[in-house]
Amino acid sequence: MSSIPNSLSFDEPLLQFERIAANMEKVMVGKRHAIELVLTSLLCGGHVLLEDVPGVGKTMLVKALAKTVDAGFKRIQFTPDLLPSDVTGVSVYNRGLNEFQFRPGPIFTNILLADELNRTSPKTQAALLEAMEERHVTVDGQTYPLPQPFLILATQNPLDHAGTYQLPEAQLDRFFMRIRLGYPEREQEVEMLGRMQEHSPIEHLKPVLLREELHRLQRRVRHIHVDQSLKEYMVELGAATRKHKDVTLGASPRAVLALMLAAQAAAYRKGRSYVVPDDLKEMLIPVFSHRLLLTQEARMAGRTAEQILHLIAAETAVPGLRYAPGS
Repeated sequence: MSSIPNSLSFDEPLLQFERIAANMEKVMVGKRHAIELVLTSLLCGGHVLLEDVPGVGKTMLVKALAKTVDAGFKRIQFTPDLLPSDVTGVSVYNRGLNEFQFRPGPIFTNILLADELNRTSPKTQAALLEAMEERHVTVDGQTYPLPQPFLILATQNPLDHAGTYQLPEAQLDRFFMRIRLGYPEREQEVEMLGRMQEHSPIEHLKPVLLREELHRLQRRVRHIHVDQSLKEYMVELGAATRKHKDVTLGASPRAVLALMLAAQAAAYRKGRSYVVPDDLKEMLIPVFSHRLLLTQEARMAGRTAEQILHLIAAETAVPGLRYAPGS
């Protein structure tokens, strides 16, 4: 049995998180779970892949986040003719100064909406790889740091394959989470119509989180305690995906690290100073599912990454934890 520290004796994280989520819910009706996952990624500084059918609010969710956080926001509409320089920027010759000057592209912002990312060519998709991992871009041999915080939220429609390019595994692995919004319930859809009848609530949404506050929250999340037994449990979950008979490519070490960070953020927003197994189980599918590459036989049989992860979670022994006051 392993010991874990006591819970936080104050409700500050709960109040902060609720204030941010409530602001976004002024725009997003019935999407509390998706909002919580997006904010969890924000607290971890992780990029998000929003994958769902058109019209369920993917773009609106990103706009609501950008309005809620007092930070820079830009949008790139990805199309087949988009060039890497249209994303990262380009060096332009200044005749007056007799030198080349760098003109930053739209990627130089805090929150970037990469709309319909899978509609652009692999060459342009690859322009995001360095930015997503190293938080800087290299143009003409010169490296330029990106503003902090830096977060990419990309959207794609999983059903429309005409004119699209499949995202490579290397890029999928750089997305911290994949989130699906789904259709709203009947009552929620009726409420949405009422809110949108005269004007969109996004027009009047005000920031409730300053950039400096976000930096502070991100630092505090990193200090959430993770017991050694839970670290071993996460490694076992990752290893189980790599050995599963229906999986060709399992979760990478980067994915296991992302699972730990997501669990820390989940614990923080619940007002705890430590991670418990339920935090890991809650984050397992959003963090791991898009990283698994299934065998052709599994896909033909209709099996999904989510089903496999549910099975792995059920079969992997959960470590025992005991509360130790004063530890």
